[in-house]
Amino acid sequence: MLRLKLILLLGLIAVSRQVAAAELLVSAAASLTNAFKNIGAEFERGHPRDKVIFNFAASDVLVKQIAEGAPVDVFASADEEAMDKAGKAKLIIAATRFNFAGNRLVLALPMDSPLRFSTLEDLNAKAVRRIAISQPATVPVGRYAKAVLDQARLWGPLQDRFIFTQNVRQTLDYLARGEVDAGFVYSTDAALMKEKVTVALEVTTTERVVYPIAVTTASKNAQLAREFVDLVRSAPGQSILQKFGFSKP
Repeated sequence: MLRLKLILLLGLIAVSRQVAAAELLVSAAASLTNAFKNIGAEFERGHPRDKVIFNFAASDVLVKQIAEGAPVDVFASADEEAMDKAGKAKLIIAATRFNFAGNRLVLALPMDSPLRFSTLEDLNAKAVRRIAISQPATVPVGRYAKAVLDQARLWGPLQDRFIFTQNVRQTLDYLARGEVDAGFVYSTDAALMKEKVTVALEVTTTERVVYPIAVTTASKNAQLAREFVDLVRSAPGQSILQKFGFSKP
């Protein structure tokens, strides 16, 4: 009888632990993939019962998913415009919104490219036939790149050479496989493929490249979500981000 009671007690404890465990869904910009996976592992070490599930995509795509009811707890975007859209739609808790990292826009080339650039105007060269750039309508890195090209009066003249991508990681893949002659990515992305991609130019953007984060209004794990945001902003979280090349906001 005592053995049976012990088995039942252990069973109840196991069930209670399963009930107590939570899954935290974090939707984040594609360029955060590697850094956030590391931060997620750090978070789980401090919350052994809980699991962090990531969804990486273009920032505007993530906003649309949240608006359509995706069960997201934390949203991290690659620019303030995407987060502003989420804010206007009341998809995030304003008090939990913070800028947590910075980045740099670069013009990158396949490693074996013979091309050399001193300015963006060199994109006009006949040898540059395919330029990868993320969709400005939905992807922050595309918006940053378009603003720079508009300022240099190159957006119109280069239209026929653009290969539009769904996110910055797709651009990086095209570069790594040599399927384009040049492409706009973040410095953190280029650093991930040093053996296949080289940086031709660091591009001065018209607006600073910053990453905001916030807890969503629909989160069912708001306290846990706040703790994840706190980790991202903490010294350990910032250390991980800087290890992957991100700067302080």
